[in-house]
Amino acid sequence: MDALEDFRHQVRDWLMANCPESMRTPMPADEHPGGGRRAQYKNPDTKVWMDRCAERGYTVPAWPKEYGGAGFNKDEVVVWQQEMRRINARPPHLGMGISMIGPALLEYGSAEQKAEHLPKIARGEIRWCQGYSEPGSGSDLASLKTSAVEDGDNFVINGQKIWTSGADHADWMFCLVRTDPDASKHDGISFILFDMNTPGITVKPILLISGMSPFCETFLDNVRVPKGNLVHEPGKGWTVGKRLLQYERSSIGGIGGGQKTKSLEAFALEYVGREMGKVADPVIRQQVLKHRMNDRAFALTSRRQVQESATGNAPAALSSMFKYYGTEQNKGKYELLLTIMGTRSLGWSADAFNAEELSTTRAWLRSKANSIEGGTSEVQLNIIAKRILELPDGPAGQ
Repeated sequence: MDALEDFRHQVRDWLMANCPESMRTPMPADEHPGGGRRAQYKNPDTKVWMDRCAERGYTVPAWPKEYGGAGFNKDEVVVWQQEMRRINARPPHLGMGISMIGPALLEYGSAEQKAEHLPKIARGEIRWCQGYSEPGSGSDLASLKTSAVEDGDNFVINGQKIWTSGADHADWMFCLVRTDPDASKHDGISFILFDMNTPGITVKPILLISGMSPFCETFLDNVRVPKGNLVHEPGKGWTVGKRLLQYERSSIGGIGGGQKTKSLEAFALEYVGREMGKVADPVIRQQVLKHRMNDRAFALTSRRQVQESATGNAPAALSSMFKYYGTEQNKGKYELLLTIMGTRSLGWSADAFNAEELSTTRAWLRSKANSIEGGTSEVQLNIIAKRILELPDGPAGQ
């Protein structure tokens, strides 16, 4: 038995012995393993699973051991992912710490910043949110106006951020601020971290049409942040911010390639009916099959990209392709679910509809935000055209 196969058997044995049975089922939204200082766990197994994995570095298996990871190489990461899928295991920990700021700190953070933040992220002790968009700076993010002015050993931050996902539950924020108002709009931006308990921070959730409030607006009034919390170099925040957006787009893109929810087939059999061992309606059957084929192709493409890149390599412009396609797949899935459910998808809160029907309708509404968060689909298409396909810009005025 070669070393990789021996490793596979070790991982398989550990998963079988340590992954709770309830963590091998589709994950409801209210059992999301986000961690943090204020985390509450509806299912106690969520915390048990996170802690068991964190103890061995399995929440971030590719990270170095000194920062809370397992130190897996590229091939070992792939084996770990395969064995997790084999038993339908839920991710032990999710959130912006793992998918966004953690990888960015590994690349750009100081030794002190890595030592302070990465182990806490890996253990699920700190929950993060993102301070990028502002009321007047969305797709044109570089026009942001939130200021950070030097005052002794601190920066004093003033401004407003919007669409700060999970800010009302977060412990820390990574934020883009303007430190040089006289520089060009890209060169005057810096990247800074701060504790959400710092005086001067006010968070207000934004109610969405889905009835949920995952987004917030965040007001920053004379917030004092130590200079040691500035990541990379002053005025180089756009470099860090762009890289982090690529990590974000890769993680959003992943929702389209086999997310753990009740299968389309199960929904179709329940709401459309069974005929000769298959979904009764041939049109629905064809639509489900087409979506499943696209899901499978996307998942294999994503997996190939991981296998072809060295562990720890930052995603490049290709992340925009994954983000765009993953978004369309997820939106398409919920459109198909509502088609399958028919009039059962019209419920909002009436007793005549069950919890699954109500949550599916709300999830359909929530899926529309996928085409906005992490950069709009239009922005992603522009990036794909320019940086992947290398298409020329159109004539002026067109």
